[in-house]
Amino acid sequence: MRSSSVLRTACIALLVLVLAGCTQAGGEDGSSKAERTPPRLGACRALVPDDITQASNQTAPVGCAQRHTAETFAVGAFPESLAGGDDPDDRALGAYVYDRCQKRFGEFLGGDESLVLRSTMTWAWFRPTKEAWSAGAHWYRCDVVGGGEQSKSFVPLPKTAKGVLLGRPDDRWLVCVNGPSVNGSVKIPCSSPHTWRAVTTIMLGKADDDYPGDRLVEVRTRDFCSESVGAWLNYPVDYDYGYTWFHAAEWKAGNRRSICWAKTTQ
Repeated sequence: MRSSSVLRTACIALLVLVLAGCTQAGGEDGSSKAERTPPRLGACRALVPDDITQASNQTAPVGCAQRHTAETFAVGAFPESLAGGDDPDDRALGAYVYDRCQKRFGEFLGGDESLVLRSTMTWAWFRPTKEAWSAGAHWYRCDVVGGGEQSKSFVPLPKTAKGVLLGRPDDRWLVCVNGPSVNGSVKIPCSSPHTWRAVTTIMLGKADDDYPGDRLVEVRTRDFCSESVGAWLNYPVDYDYGYTWFHAAEWKAGNRRSICWAKTTQ
């Protein structure tokens, strides 16, 4: 989180050593302008996992031909009905962004809902700092990254991540884990040595359905994954499978799927 910039009416010679970068009378420094300037669609950045845990991000863009780990795939402005408040951390803002960026995310990558859920690609959104918000900056920015909050590092992206899930995706963009079980293991690209691969998903309800409850979600997921993974492995005599199911909070956020995992090094 960057500190707010301070408008200065004059540069006082006595404070030059401790107040570097004073602006001219009535001016404002570049950081203040940058925080209020809407982000550019298609901009690339070298983000790290800690960056996506923050509400705001002012990392300078880099050329997309250079090494980068994030690409802005959606930008927009909040409507006045939401932007009129003083709190940029209002949960209603997150719901507004989710409705717009989640769908755009899949379209941008070129994968259906199941494939997107089984990919290493995730997205994060950022808004202005509280100071910039109060000054009238009401934009949002959605970035695709090759990893998640638990990742040790992000996978470098191609010049553009648009369409990376089209056709038969590279294993760099598909999610696996390397450990004795799926639970508690950090997700990694399937291009790395692994013991489990996410192979299918199950749809557990429609958009307007109420959450069916933890027990029912887990049982339906388990039973489906047992059959689905066996089919994916071409019905071997003996095989191991795992599953990841989500709770009411994820359901409320819009997720209606569970993930099935096959124990495999392939």
